[in-house]
Amino acid sequence: MAEVKVESGSGEAGLEADGAAEADGALGRSEVGRRKGFALAAAAYLLLAIFVWWGIWSGHPTSTTTCGCGDSSLFTWFLAWPPYALSHGLNPLYSTAMLHPTGVNLLANTAELGLGLALAPVTWLFGPIASLNVALTLGPALSALTMFVLLRRWVTWSPAAFVGGLLYGFSPFVLVGLSDAHLMLGWGFVFPLVVLCLDEMFVRQRRQPMWVGVALGVLVAVQYLLGTELLTICVMTCSVGVVLVVVYRLRRHDIPPTQVRYLGRALVAAFGTAVLLLLYPVWFTLAGPAHFHGSVWPADIIGRGGTTFRNYVLPPPSFRAEVKLLRQIGGYQGPALADQYFGIGLIVVLLSGLLVWRRDRRLWLFGVIGVLSVFLSLGLENHYWVPWRILVRLPLVQNIIPVRFVAVTYFAAAVMLAIVVDHARRSGNKRFAQVGRGGLACGGAVALIALVPIAAYLAQTIPMTSQRVALPTWFQKVAPHLTGHPVLLVFPVPLTVDTLSPVQSAMTWQAVSGMHFSMVGGGGPAARLTPPGPELDGQQIVAALANPNEAAAITPDQVATLRRALDAWGVTEVVLPDQTGVPPYNQVVPVTTIAAVISAAVDGRPVYQDSAWVWSDVHSAPPAKVPEGGRLTTCVSGLGARGVVAVDTATECMLSAG
Repeated sequence: MAEVKVESGSGEAGLEADGAAEADGALGRSEVGRRKGFALAAAAYLLLAIFVWWGIWSGHPTSTTTCGCGDSSLFTWFLAWPPYALSHGLNPLYSTAMLHPTGVNLLANTAELGLGLALAPVTWLFGPIASLNVALTLGPALSALTMFVLLRRWVTWSPAAFVGGLLYGFSPFVLVGLSDAHLMLGWGFVFPLVVLCLDEMFVRQRRQPMWVGVALGVLVAVQYLLGTELLTICVMTCSVGVVLVVVYRLRRHDIPPTQVRYLGRALVAAFGTAVLLLLYPVWFTLAGPAHFHGSVWPADIIGRGGTTFRNYVLPPPSFRAEVKLLRQIGGYQGPALADQYFGIGLIVVLLSGLLVWRRDRRLWLFGVIGVLSVFLSLGLENHYWVPWRILVRLPLVQNIIPVRFVAVTYFAAAVMLAIVVDHARRSGNKRFAQVGRGGLACGGAVALIALVPIAAYLAQTIPMTSQRVALPTWFQKVAPHLTGHPVLLVFPVPLTVDTLSPVQSAMTWQAVSGMHFSMVGGGGPAARLTPPGPELDGQQIVAALANPNEAAAITPDQVATLRRALDAWGVTEVVLPDQTGVPPYNQVVPVTTIAAVISAAVDGRPVYQDSAWVWSDVHSAPPAKVPEGGRLTTCVSGLGARGVVAVDTATECMLSAG
């Protein structure tokens, strides 16, 4: 947000407030040259993003992605719903297609509504998997490009700005986040543009204040639709930066009245624009159907999910149990990497640059912001005092996962790296003028020292691991032709019983098959909204059915409770895939036991249709046939975990004993 100009003769560094930086004026670059640099940077970033996701684009981008499971499945659903809602005259902000009958408020979740709407044409033409892949690819490329645009205001050398954009857009934070399809983290293109507007408002003031304010208000609204968590982080850190700049200029008596008037007009325009655009969305988030009260996270994990100082320098070790859990929850089946790794090289470059060019106040400004964000990324699981011991008490802020402040750390590091590389290039030109390319060598060497360790770390998983999204046969052949929009209980059921929902594959099945049915359960924070009563009790029982040991211990009372839950959910059909040859996260175990319990709950045998057991007309079925105690164990004893013979035998046994 601030520029530095070294006054000739005095040697003092001051905040430049009256016009173009050397990058825009002193070099006399033409408009054509600026556009060419922008186009080259955009092309390079896009090509690199395609290489990162080469496994997707070299195969079948309409049916191949990171995974049809975990959070990748959740975000596939989030991208599929807005286009479906628009084409069917429904509200894109709210849906009962997931978490029926309560539904999901997309603005109160990590739904990326803005992306779902923007990519609607892609979804209509090629399906939600293609939209997810486009989002995964454009996220880092656009983030890097907007950082490049910002940095060209502050550096004299385009490659320096390119390096800064590269670090920001393709950081471990962005790429590791996108590996689990966390689009709200991988789409960071708004942050640099917000800082650009603030730089114009508080420092340069060359353009019309009203249009600068309108642009800032629009950016705030866009980020709100992309993710309120990063918006809150952006507001917090930008506020710190603004305060530092204002205090610095007040100490220098460097704010003339004309600049105050400019700033006032710009801020009024920004506030008015943001209020106009966000008045209804904010109301819908806070008071619309299926909205949240208080924290979106359970009390025992608020303020947790942070990092440590050590993890910035040395990547944390991966343990097999942790990797398995991450693959279930996040969905990415490749190596599990840390999203806050900086490496020794980048840290040495930034500290050395700050020491050598300490008169450059920009380095100090973003150095302070970067250090602050590091402390904010430390969660409560650390044994020493961290800021989150205070922040967990603040509304909105308490919903932030601490490690996500690393986004600001990378932002500050990218700015500092670009400035240091730019300084190194100019110093090289002065010291090695006789060589001819001394500046290029110095700037390039600094960039390599900073980026090579990070690149080597990410090389473990680049190109990103991808796989074909495999739908069970029933969801390929039957689900796309369902009519009347039935309500399905689908196994494995995506339910959050405690804090996490590790099995979310069914949301991909629903999205890819055309959203022709509503579904019990779902993912994301919204899954915690189930009120006490039959639905919550039913969730506990369904979760127990997913565990072979717990499923065998289901009691007669629980069978009756499950039936009450089916009625409360409004279930019309239960679908239990019984199919081999599909990925492990699509497997249902134990099919035989689940089929026996469901049959007793609805007093009816299922039909085996396209590799799935289906109970139809559940809403009109007779009361549950509650078996005698221990009957379930008897009926499934000695039978296989799946298969037509095993299921037929077990269900007949349960119904005859009811």
